[in-house]
Amino acid sequence: MVRRTVTLVTGAAIVSSACLVFPGHASAATWSPGVMAALGDSISAGFNACGWYVSCTSRSWSAGDNSTVNSHYLRLRGGSRESGRNLNFAVPGATSADLAGQARQAVRKGVEYVTILIGAQDACVRDEKNMTPVATYRRNIGAALDVLREASPPVRVFVASIPDIKRLWSVGKDSTLARTFWSVGQLCQSMLWKPTSTAKADRARRDRVRARVVDYNAALAQECAAYGPACRFDRNAVFSYPFTLDHVSKWDFFHPNAEGQRIIAERTAFVLRGWDLPAPVPEEAQR
Repeated sequence: MVRRTVTLVTGAAIVSSACLVFPGHASAATWSPGVMAALGDSISAGFNACGWYVSCTSRSWSAGDNSTVNSHYLRLRGGSRESGRNLNFAVPGATSADLAGQARQAVRKGVEYVTILIGAQDACVRDEKNMTPVATYRRNIGAALDVLREASPPVRVFVASIPDIKRLWSVGKDSTLARTFWSVGQLCQSMLWKPTSTAKADRARRDRVRARVVDYNAALAQECAAYGPACRFDRNAVFSYPFTLDHVSKWDFFHPNAEGQRIIAERTAFVLRGWDLPAPVPEEAQR
């Protein structure tokens, strides 16, 4: 693995310095990549955002072209839907171990900018003992970023935090439908198993899984900082958002629906542009 430093002061970095930084906040409002790509898992693939257990890349928060979601792609290109400018290599079920392969696909296509949102599947396993260790997760992220940095020119990167899956449990545990889908679909059992249990062991298990996601997000922030000024982390903008059941698919009560995808697109785009994040809509106002 290539050694990563915050400054990236190498001969190659000096030659291509214009490609190694994002525009400053003053000019970021008009910056637009030539070709961008979504990397990650089912969230970036738009899984269940438009149909029954299918990927809906058009509604991806990252590279989708659906006007309702108003993705990164559309926001950065002023609404233009020019063909071939938005690629999506995200795969439902992907973990951090798959990210380097996706990065290689993006580099082969000559992308200038990628978004990364991955890690929910590293924590959402059948048994918490099978969660990806934090050190392994960080190495996997670093390996993928190495691929992007070694591209010519290096790729700009935006890293989104993993959503708070304990928040999902909290807002869905009292819903019979949500509990049914979680059980039948065996979804994220490390967190969602026995959702109504108040036993000490189950409360502790949920806390440990949430702590693992917090640690993953810290690793994302650290690896992004090590990549240098060509990478921006969302400062936990996705993780901290108070998502409700109105933001998830009614086909599984797990994946973001179009409105959930829109919120991720909005919050991450605000961070990329250097703007203040909009205040979340009060939960009672969403109903």
